[in-house]
Order: sequence, then structure tokens, then C-alpha cells
Amino acid sequence: MKRFFIPGLIISIITFLFFSCYYDNKEALYPSIDSTCDTTSVSYKVTIVQILSKDCYSCHSNSTAASFGSNIRLENYADVTANSARVTPAIKHTGTASPMPKNGSKLPSCSINQWDIWVRNGMLNN
Repeated sequence: MKRFFIPGLIISIITFLFFSCYYDNKEALYPSIDSTCDTTSVSYKVTIVQILSKDCYSCHSNSTAASFGSNIRLENYADVTANSARVTPAIKHTGTASPMPKNGSKLPSCSINQWDIWVRNGMLNN
């Protein structure tokens, strides 16, 4: 019986030590939350207009939409809500719409998250 007990104990200890070692870095275990992205108070007048003016108005304002923006206007609330179903796949680069901004990189994930929250909350004019 002792003949099997000691080797079994050694194998158990080695197995325990081998599987108990977990090498992961702190960043992978505890990803930092981007505190600069406000997703708690998303509003049309502050958040969405800021995103649109920074990233969309150069092609989709009332004065440029006919020439550069496929006549998709995003300068006022009515136009934005009417075109929201087209904007969402375009800014997410899903492949179902032309990726926006045209010939540019994808919007920051914070902006896309804020857009999604605004749409999910009913696209309020607040």
C-alpha cells in the first residue's frame, strides 16, 4: 500500500502545482475602464451633435450633403433620426453599408457606444 501511496502523493502534488500556476498579466485580468467616455448622460444636443459635427458634417451638412454625402443630411434632429438606420451600420463598419467616415478610420469606440445608447434609449431630442 505504501508503495502506491508515496508515488501517488508526489504525482498529486506535482499536478496541483502545475495546474495552480496561472500566469496572466494584471491588464488582462483587470482591464481599465476608459473614464473619459461618458455613457451615462448621452443626449442629442450635447453628445450626438458633438460626434456629428466632429466626424460627419464635412460631408453630411445641409450645404455639403448633395455634393459629398449622397444627399444624406445629418445637420438637424429630424434628419438624424430619419437616417439613423443608415448611420448605425456605416459607423460600425458592418459591411452592410458604406463605412463612414468615408476614406477614414472607424470612429472611436466611445462615440459608437454613445450613438448606440442614444438610439437604444429612443433617440430623444434632449
